[in-house]
Amino acid sequence: MELTIKNLSKTYPNGVKALDNVSLTIPQGMFGLLGPNGAGKSSLMRTIAMLQAPDSGSIHLDAIDALEDKMALRRVLGYLPQEFGVYPRVSAEDLLDHMAVVKGIVNRGERRETVKALLEQTNLYDVRKRSISTFSGGMKQRFGIAQALIGNPLLIIVDEPTAGLDPGERNRFYNLLSEIGENIIVILSTHIVDDVRELCRNMAIINEGRVLFAGQPQAAMHELKGRVWERTIEKAELAEYQQEYAVISTKLLAGQPLLHVVGDDLGTAGFQAVEPSLEDVFFSTIQGKAAQSVLVHA
Repeated sequence: MELTIKNLSKTYPNGVKALDNVSLTIPQGMFGLLGPNGAGKSSLMRTIAMLQAPDSGSIHLDAIDALEDKMALRRVLGYLPQEFGVYPRVSAEDLLDHMAVVKGIVNRGERRETVKALLEQTNLYDVRKRSISTFSGGMKQRFGIAQALIGNPLLIIVDEPTAGLDPGERNRFYNLLSEIGENIIVILSTHIVDDVRELCRNMAIINEGRVLFAGQPQAAMHELKGRVWERTIEKAELAEYQQEYAVISTKLLAGQPLLHVVGDDLGTAGFQAVEPSLEDVFFSTIQGKAAQSVLVHA
């Protein structure tokens, strides 16, 4: 099973080109869509989810031509948007039951079993009678996954799912996504590099509506092997180093900038070679390996 996207473009009425000739082949399993805020990730997810039409291009899920037969795709699609609105005074069980009806599960017994199984799968069965307004952020996200799983979808889209979650909730969400992604296509759209590194066998990096990289995270890091260097400098030296070297990230450690740069044989300049991380891949790809920096306060 594959999702094939070809030459997808979308320009909004205000002139913003959200998608610029996007082509991707997404196989079964967890697929990470990585990019900074405003890169076009949500626009791509909304287009795949049939919530907006592209100006041009095509989307196929195996034999389903999504743009020609939107309902066929919607029947096998689960979607957890970045902002998942819920009815705050409704219990998790009642709301999931209502959503199952909307998804076409009209038999009461079948619906009861479906709701029970989804609440158990997302570890929400014990709180099924509670109002969703009392749920933590992680519990709300797990409920969002439960509703996305109604109808046994072949494709699930999750948009920025771990933003704002504490480490424990984030780990529980990771485990749930990994379990789900074993047998279907799960697209994880995020700006958090660790989400992709820990979960996804395949990934793409998108910025300004264009796909800059598509492949496996390990392969991407291997391409940078031997070319990433780091050095701690004084703050007053930062501008000089940014001008002279291909700085891809700058992290403050104990008040001093720790630079990561891309280059060859920089040991004589006081740099130490380091193993490339997916964060290095992300920054260097977004910047085109140019001498720019992103300041991250540690």
